[in-house]
Amino acid sequence: MNDIMGDMLLLEIFSFILGAIVGSFLNVCIFRIPREKSIVRPGSSCPGCSSPIRFYDNIPLMSYLVLRGKCRKCGEPISIRYPAVELLTALFFAGIAWRFGLSVDAAAALVFACILVVISFIDLEFQIIPDIFSLGGLVLGLLLSFLRTTPFFGQELLVPFGSLPAILQSLLGVLLGGGDIKLLAMIGAFCGITGVVFSLVAGSIVGALVGLPLMLIKGQGTKYAVPFGPFLSLGALLYVFAGDTLINAINALFSLPYRS
Repeated sequence: MNDIMGDMLLLEIFSFILGAIVGSFLNVCIFRIPREKSIVRPGSSCPGCSSPIRFYDNIPLMSYLVLRGKCRKCGEPISIRYPAVELLTALFFAGIAWRFGLSVDAAAALVFACILVVISFIDLEFQIIPDIFSLGGLVLGLLLSFLRTTPFFGQELLVPFGSLPAILQSLLGVLLGGGDIKLLAMIGAFCGITGVVFSLVAGSIVGALVGLPLMLIKGQGTKYAVPFGPFLSLGALLYVFAGDTLINAINALFSLPYRS
């Protein structure tokens, strides 16, 4: 038992560190892709003075704390987005390792979480969702479905779809989220029909709870645009981590057919 707990702890620590490193790369994607810049070259530099960032000032999470959120050379403040993305990605990686262990579902969830993090932060700043992530993620979700014989993230679909192969569930999810709603189609490729419905409902509820107060605070009514992508992404991640528990609770409350 102690050996198992020790192995799990090592996996969690490794996943957290790996997630922080990946989060640092996701920051590059979030900053450069909507500005149509290469994510490979040049290396990272300060947005204020354009000075190259040395490797010891580019350590995920740690460098921001050591530098107290400022560029070492010019003192320009560093956006809180950088450590926020690194920490979120690290927590998602650790949570996915705890939830799924070493499995195909874990690999799919890691890819899915990374795409949703990038989409959310780009949408928050630019109110756009680049096709490279929505359509690219859709393709990845479909390809990964060939390797997934179990229900999506360990959860059955609503009857009568629960017995369908993963690839058919994925295709149905894409069709339900199709049309111009590319993000929902991508979510469907990873999560199937239930994931699309869950993400849409959960995202709408959270979006209303957050968006309406913001409109009132801004005093602009419906003229104040609140991007919906981050809320859909939050709903999708909630489905990955706790969808089965929440759906079972709702079904028990309303006596709906659902299999876990």
